[in-house]
Amino acid sequence: MTVTYKFIPACLICLLLTLFISTMPSAAVKSLSKTEIVAEIDDYVKKNMEANHISGASLAIAYGENMFYTQGYGAYSDGRKITARTPFPIASLSKSMTALTVLQLADKGLIDLDAPYVSYFPDILLTDDRVNRITVRHLLNQTSGLNDKVNPDMTKADQFQALQEIKKSLEQVNLANIPGETYSYHNPNYQYLALLVEQISGQKFAEFLHDHVFAPLGMTNTFSVSTTQQINENSAIPQGHYLLLGMPIRTDEPLWFIDGPAGVISTAEDMAKWMRAQYDPRLLSPNFMEQYHAAGQHAPYGMGWLASNDNVWGQTISHSGIFWTYKAEETVYLDKRLGISMMFDTGINAFVDYSAFVRGIAQIMDGGKAEISNINGRNMEIAIILLMAVTILWGGYSFYRMKKNKNRLTAVRRKLIFAKVNTLLPVLVLLFLSPIVSFIGGGRVIPLKGIWMTMPSLILWLVILCLVNIVRFIYRCRIYYHAIKESKRSAIPWTKANSTQRN
Repeated sequence: MTVTYKFIPACLICLLLTLFISTMPSAAVKSLSKTEIVAEIDDYVKKNMEANHISGASLAIAYGENMFYTQGYGAYSDGRKITARTPFPIASLSKSMTALTVLQLADKGLIDLDAPYVSYFPDILLTDDRVNRITVRHLLNQTSGLNDKVNPDMTKADQFQALQEIKKSLEQVNLANIPGETYSYHNPNYQYLALLVEQISGQKFAEFLHDHVFAPLGMTNTFSVSTTQQINENSAIPQGHYLLLGMPIRTDEPLWFIDGPAGVISTAEDMAKWMRAQYDPRLLSPNFMEQYHAAGQHAPYGMGWLASNDNVWGQTISHSGIFWTYKAEETVYLDKRLGISMMFDTGINAFVDYSAFVRGIAQIMDGGKAEISNINGRNMEIAIILLMAVTILWGGYSFYRMKKNKNRLTAVRRKLIFAKVNTLLPVLVLLFLSPIVSFIGGGRVIPLKGIWMTMPSLILWLVILCLVNIVRFIYRCRIYYHAIKESKRSAIPWTKANSTQRN
């Protein structure tokens, strides 16, 4: 009897354990060692880089209290290996750091987030009185009423060289929207915030970042620059690339003033420290830390972060960094105490999904499997090359058909109007590519060089299509008017000629 009483509870315990284990997430069931996880991540990153023609990258993973893993992939153009200590531009990932400096001053009572921005600059003379209603919070949330159309950023002919110069743009601008009502991602919002930090602290913005963010977190190899020219001149930074027909093309980053919104240069080791500080706060009080990681009123964009919350990953903050020759991605899963950041020596490209790297690594860390998407840079570039070949062959075949049937006047005349439309469409797309890209990009106004570096293969195909269509149209017109000339010379009325041809 005693044995039976002992046996039944033991069986119940075993049954409950079995049910519990079967319902556990895959991460716990898989139970891989760190060595196995790291090997799987390395394999995934390398294959994904190869599938997207990316020559160099750097990875940082923070997990719990530790720097879980940092690694460099690829090499410099001179053969030096990229490591976890290789400096990379992090582009717009810098915004979260700029936002932090503003909140640090607010935490000390030196800045009121809901005070008018211009109240800290009494010498500013405004053209548009609505600028008085822009608050510091509006700038942080990208709801200032400014956008690239009314306040040029990347397309500005003479780029600024220092933060003090940007006050002129605020004096002269006419707002696109009423402050606080419309979200519009605009880099100069964070230039104004960096200037505010200088105004209140009495320090240069780069010095304040170092003293109050980088140094306290031990980010010893992280620094900030004012323009992309300083990136191009720094031999420690791998040279950037853009992708043309699947080939990485080395080139300098176009000149752009980036102090505040995109000027930070960092390493994988330092980015792991930065991400760990997001769920192990040391630089802000709990109240301001909560505001720092919250979404904005009109969009997920809060204060230098895109904030989200779901049942799978919990509270998450993320941001991407975009240059024409560099790219960066960062996501911090606050509830899971996991941060993943990647930096690339290749810029934004229409065919490369850089965020897939972070998503795949997160799946591996969570015990799942990451697969390389078939819709990747390599396959898309192959498709474009085939499309170019088909376009050229189609053009050649259409010339052959027109030459063979050039005496069929009715067919030529009937198709002439259609040929005009067919010719104009790709030409119009090419001519109006800038506003089309601006519309797709939510109002961002991109310089022509940037558009080329983002989608060079697509543009090359459009150029080929335009040339083929234009030459076809000219040849068709030549046949048509030559036929009219011949018809008049033989003194045969047009309608009679058509009737004769049909009979």
